Amino acid sequence: MKYLFALFLCAGIFAGAHVFAQSKPTVYLIGDSTVRNGQDDGSNGQWGWGTALKLFFDQDKIQVENRALGGTSSRTFYTNPTLWKSVLDNLKPGDFLLIQFGHNDGGAVNDASRARGTLRGVGEETQEIDNMLTKQKEVVHTYGWYLRQYIREARAKGATPVLCSLIPRNDWVEEHKMKPEGEYAQFAKQVAEQEKAGFIDLNVRSREKLEAEGKSVVTGKYYHASDHTHTLAAGAMLNALAVAEGIRSIPGCTLIPFLLDKPSGSFPIKKKLFLMGDSTVADGTGDRQMGWGKPITVMFDTSRLVVLNKARGGRSSRTFLNEGLWQQLLDEAQQGDIILMGFGHNDGSPVDDAKARGSLPGTGEETRQVTKDGGSVETVHTFGWYMRKYVQEAKAKGVQPILFSQVPWREVVDGKSRRVSDTYGKWLSEVAQSERVPYVDLNDLVATKYEALGAEKVNTFFTQDHTHTNKDGAELNARTMIEGLRALRRTPLNGYLPPVVNQ
Repeated sequence: MKYLFALFLCAGIFAGAHVFAQSKPTVYLIGDSTVRNGQDDGSNGQWGWGTALKLFFDQDKIQVENRALGGTSSRTFYTNPTLWKSVLDNLKPGDFLLIQFGHNDGGAVNDASRARGTLRGVGEETQEIDNMLTKQKEVVHTYGWYLRQYIREARAKGATPVLCSLIPRNDWVEEHKMKPEGEYAQFAKQVAEQEKAGFIDLNVRSREKLEAEGKSVVTGKYYHASDHTHTLAAGAMLNALAVAEGIRSIPGCTLIPFLLDKPSGSFPIKKKLFLMGDSTVADGTGDRQMGWGKPITVMFDTSRLVVLNKARGGRSSRTFLNEGLWQQLLDEAQQGDIILMGFGHNDGSPVDDAKARGSLPGTGEETRQVTKDGGSVETVHTFGWYMRKYVQEAKAKGVQPILFSQVPWREVVDGKSRRVSDTYGKWLSEVAQSERVPYVDLNDLVATKYEALGAEKVNTFFTQDHTHTNKDGAELNARTMIEGLRALRRTPLNGYLPPVVNQ
């Protein structure tokens, strides 16, 4: 009988039991910042366990939607006009709902700043208030009442709810003993029993793992010393593992078949930044010839961002496409990744010489038929046409492009550096505006620095010729690119840039 009762907990078997939908099911996560922290990108070093939990599921078979929001309680997530409603509207038979609240439910029931507290307990008590924050009348219920609403309303849509107790805070009474969490973990357990819902005592499971390692290890590894609530990446992973183990511990749970035997990768999940261009961006051959793409890799937050330099010497906007280099890059990129893209140095070459790398000037739709060695005929487009193609195909895949203009040549004559503001810089700006993507005028930014430094100093940045920088020149260009990215009004690289770049 005990086993049969457990079967009811996660399988969601109740009067009018649902049948799984034919489409791929979704597991929705709702909760506070310990489930989804900030913008869910770790920019403050903190991560919620919901982000890490994705690695424990076979995402070819099930989708994971982390809808948690920092600062919410069981009450404010429910009463917000969009948060719970947007989840409920999308729930379908065969879906799952993981619920974890409690950290913010002990706050004030009514104040002018957050008004997010719930009444203690799991009963039917209520308190009517004139909400000082929303300026509306509101009937406030117990913590348990709100949890019951999530469970019942999810079941009414044919979804299976699973309730979690809140993760432990980084508070200790001795090296291997944490402070008891308090009432809310017990309240959640009581509601799960009342509703015969799946329950993961996350508070206990995570606490046991943390106590085994001890306060001196946990602080700094799983939590910041200055924050006792929000976890670092390792803490998010530890809690996600506890959730996955909790799911497996529920006999007959219909979510178990979607779990992987081990997580599919490391955490945090790193976004990729691809660099795309010519030899002035490529790594180069050593300190005497180096593109800015090499030193810039260490100027980002590489704990959350992988920088992949795909720039190739001698290429133009035309040949990067024709040689299949663009398709290789695009195949590797995934939704949410970023590409820094720019050409120009080689696009001014002849259109029909042996290298066949020149593009037509401008951004229009003009074309020219060119017969190449071997007799094949190629339709050559404008520089702007190629750049638009890259931008449009990247955006179609959910990859975010950022355009940049080419770095200037060595020449500083009469205090002026040679610019491309009336050619390639102008055309890139036009493409950026028409496609509504960010643009860094790297050419102008570096040229301005060259003019301030003077010809004698600028000459030290070039060892071999007037185009390719040495290590010092590459580092100056990389720092300037970082400054240009930071100055953008909108950039997908916000949060990955250092606050200050050492000059």
